[in-house]
Amino acid sequence: MKAWRVHANGEPREVMRLEEVPEPQAGPGQLLLRVRAANVNFPDALLCRGQYQVRPPLPFTPGVEICGEVLAVGEGARGAVGQRVLAQPPLPDGGFAERVAVDAATVRPAPESLDDAGAAALHIGYQTGWFGLHRRARIQAGETLLVHAAAGGVGSAAVQLGKAAGARVIGVTGGADKARTARDLGCDLVLDRRADDIVAAVKDATDGRGADVVYDPVGGDAYAKSVKCIAFEGRLVVVGFASGAIPTAALNHALVKNYAILGLHWGLYHTKDPRAVDACHEALTELAAKGAVAPLIGERVPMAGAADAVQRVADGTTTGRLVVVPGAEDGR
Repeated sequence: MKAWRVHANGEPREVMRLEEVPEPQAGPGQLLLRVRAANVNFPDALLCRGQYQVRPPLPFTPGVEICGEVLAVGEGARGAVGQRVLAQPPLPDGGFAERVAVDAATVRPAPESLDDAGAAALHIGYQTGWFGLHRRARIQAGETLLVHAAAGGVGSAAVQLGKAAGARVIGVTGGADKARTARDLGCDLVLDRRADDIVAAVKDATDGRGADVVYDPVGGDAYAKSVKCIAFEGRLVVVGFASGAIPTAALNHALVKNYAILGLHWGLYHTKDPRAVDACHEALTELAAKGAVAPLIGERVPMAGAADAVQRVADGTTTGRLVVVPGAEDGR
């Protein structure tokens, strides 16, 4: 079968290679899946660079979330051939491949309301958004939510989840095209970081109060501006550092303005509170069935385009999610 492999760390476009590799088998407790769609995430780029918190042995296959079809069921595993599921293939054998073997206990049913690409993009980004907004920030209906990178994969999920929670959503984007996308997603107000004074605009839109909740997957300058326009008893959720700049929090400022800085490492819930992950999946499936959330798919790319897709996500030039669809080249 074909799989993308990384033999040395570096930029995704330079180090990812499409190779022929042996097809995996479903061992005890495992399912063999045909990859129907593999979502591209920023951590895929960090994995290629050797900058992620997990460093799999070389060579490895990136791709941390997929929608797959069960081809075989290993001894002692629960599953049915033909079932469509969501999975996070365990590294070093990730999802940018035609087949993967996964632990049957970790898969979840793919929402029937979403196609393969949409289902592949629902899990990590939307779970992160749901835990960030509901579990960490305890967002309430009527509050103001400020979302950075609102037209990106992670930000667009937070926008939709914020609207579903009854919040007023202010989205920050970069450029006119992404601003239009954010409006289409349902943002009540869209600000262009390249043209607008973010701090002044947020204060003006909230009658001087500021944002009750800030969702920040960017870091750097986005964080610096956020703490200048956060409300009394506001909550700033630190999701990631797509800008490449990790800010240093001025704790005296948090004390004086009386706001909370909340870190979010969603992956920890798998070991610390797995039932919460299951409950979140059920909630997201219901929201998807109602049409309250729908992953923003910027592009479906063929298997041969995976390295370029990961690079573009790393470079911050994409809108919504890029999803790799194996077999798209030959119509399978």
